[in-house]
Amino acid sequence: MKRFNTLTEVRKELLSGNLSCEKLVSYYLDNINAKKHLNVFLEVYSTEALNAAKVVDEKLKNGTAGRLAGMVIGIKDVISHKGHGLQAASQILNGFQAQFNATVVERLLKEDAIIIGRQNCDEFAMGSSNENSSFGPVLNDADNTCVPGGSSGGSAVAVQADFCLASLGSDTGGSVRQPASFCGVIGLKPTYSRISRWGLVAYASSFDCIGIFTRSIEDNALLLEIIAGPDDFDSTVSFKEVEPYSKGYSIAKKLKIGYLKEGIGNGVSSSVKEKTLGSIAKLKAQGHDLQEVEIPFLDYILPVYYILTTAEASSNLSRFDGVRYGHRTKEQTDLLGMYKKSRSEGFGDEVKKRIMLGTFVLSASYYDAYYTKAQKVRRLIKEKTDELLSEYDFIIMPSAPTTAFKINQFSEDPLAMYLADVFTVQANIAGIPAISIPNGEDSNGMPIGLQIISASFSENKLLAFSDYILNLN
Repeated sequence: MKRFNTLTEVRKELLSGNLSCEKLVSYYLDNINAKKHLNVFLEVYSTEALNAAKVVDEKLKNGTAGRLAGMVIGIKDVISHKGHGLQAASQILNGFQAQFNATVVERLLKEDAIIIGRQNCDEFAMGSSNENSSFGPVLNDADNTCVPGGSSGGSAVAVQADFCLASLGSDTGGSVRQPASFCGVIGLKPTYSRISRWGLVAYASSFDCIGIFTRSIEDNALLLEIIAGPDDFDSTVSFKEVEPYSKGYSIAKKLKIGYLKEGIGNGVSSSVKEKTLGSIAKLKAQGHDLQEVEIPFLDYILPVYYILTTAEASSNLSRFDGVRYGHRTKEQTDLLGMYKKSRSEGFGDEVKKRIMLGTFVLSASYYDAYYTKAQKVRRLIKEKTDELLSEYDFIIMPSAPTTAFKINQFSEDPLAMYLADVFTVQANIAGIPAISIPNGEDSNGMPIGLQIISASFSENKLLAFSDYILNLN
């Protein structure tokens, strides 16, 4: 069976009678089995997906199928799917089953999407390489010695390796866009509050966003249109009207586009720099006004991000105590000892590191020195970013300073690993939408991504511009 890149292609084959949803699911299951070594799925819903496919096939025959009939999709192991395992790739939630559907899952199923399984990720979405999963690292399908990026590495590779047509991941500081870049697929982080977080395992609640991996802009737009919008279960979600993203948006003949000075400067690999400059040249050739821009407070973006996200993680992860669900130590001890031992055994090293850092910055002696100051700087970054985006239609930069790095390359140097997020965290700090689109490959065939950011709730323009650039290549 051929590789499908859009739902439109799938639906054409389904309606012609050359394909059935059942055959399509079987095709994806065969692909998953053939490349189990990539370690993408923590659980594959083989029987359930095949049964769902039969139901959708009947609906297609009867003309009652939803807008996502024929869409086979995977979900990151931080998104709740009732009656299925939900572990955030951590042993602290060993054996736990979701008690309800996340809002995004509910909306997917309502439109007849077929969920094929839950995907591996960095534990509690904390990481930039997918090496922090308690179930082992995910491997990049382009080079199995390289990471896929993180934390949504399994979701990115699933789309890259043709295990499903699309995936849902989560993005706290680049966890959709960076793996999309490393795997050569499209990864969208919407405006904060555009998609309900109900049913998303929390890492840092004021940063977390559910994001979308696809191989086409049209599928990304359709999925966003379906899963976005108000939700009574999430008090932080926006009530702004959801635009008809799937119908497209016309691009102005002449756009004012900024490109990040540091995106083509020192610290960026030569291949990434070359491809980024190539995209800039193509846009200039089309008559658009491109200007070099500097993002204010760029040196403070990573420190602010890690101070605030670890503080929120320290609070959010306190609920995992070994009492109500998940892992509980087998050692006989008192109540306080049981808490400590359960958490020490259940959490991985990176998660423990971030919890301890977050607890430190929230402590009475350091709260004002770190947490309060970081919140003030975050506000300044947001204001300056919004100001910049009121002047420019879009700002472009690399999604990551390098292509995918080798597994264990930064195991002894976590600060170097954190720098992989240098271009992506700003969108989460400011709460604006951002997307990574494929931008060619380096000499070793490793994918390179181009990141585009735009003003809050301008996803329609962002998706249309992304499609425009992809069609220039």
